[in-house]
Amino acid sequence: MIYITGDKHRIFDDIENFCEENCTTTDDVLIILGDAGINYEGEWHDTRLKRDLAQLPITLFCIHGNHEMRPETINSYEEVERFGGVVYMEEDFPNLLFAKDGEIFEFDGQRCIVIGGAYSVDKFDRTPGRDWWPDEQPDELIMMQVEERLAAEKWQIDVVLSHTCPMKYIPEECFLPGINQHSVDNSTEEWLDTIEKKLDYKDWYCGHFHTEKYSNKLRFMFTEILEFGEY
Repeated sequence: MIYITGDKHRIFDDIENFCEENCTTTDDVLIILGDAGINYEGEWHDTRLKRDLAQLPITLFCIHGNHEMRPETINSYEEVERFGGVVYMEEDFPNLLFAKDGEIFEFDGQRCIVIGGAYSVDKFDRTPGRDWWPDEQPDELIMMQVEERLAAEKWQIDVVLSHTCPMKYIPEECFLPGINQHSVDNSTEEWLDTIEKKLDYKDWYCGHFHTEKYSNKLRFMFTEILEFGEY
């Protein structure tokens, strides 16, 4: 089975309970829509968490969020092919996979493109290299690769899996108090807007805003765990 959920931020108790209740195995996949937080504190802190998660009877398929390191910047990761696309994996933790942005994967017969990253509105309260990383948003190269991949698909895809959402879908009711929204960099959301306008797609899933909401064909996810394609 393929399942999907939102941001975890290093808290996996609900997933552990879900696995027990549903008798999952590592043949089952849980898509996490960014900010899993598995690569967050570095060194032994992350290794200890990964050892715990490696015991879970499920495969975690993680999209890059804004509150975590990119796995391609960590020496222990290698690129391997899973589900028809390229992921980053560590040999010691084969059930912890991190999708490469712009890759197309197949889940339950659905072709899904992955687009990670977002802006951290709390970045000024964080320490670069410790709990904030300047490559949190997709750069020009990633954007180009995503657009070239979609162009090769004639701008048709079944599902988009992203961390944040197109600009027009931003849930303003979820804005954090005390944040000057004029200082927020919405360039990723604006770019996703241009993607969404050209793209012929069935469903779009995203996280980031810590809400559960369905709007048009786009579903925001947070703590809920659903079967992929369920509404």
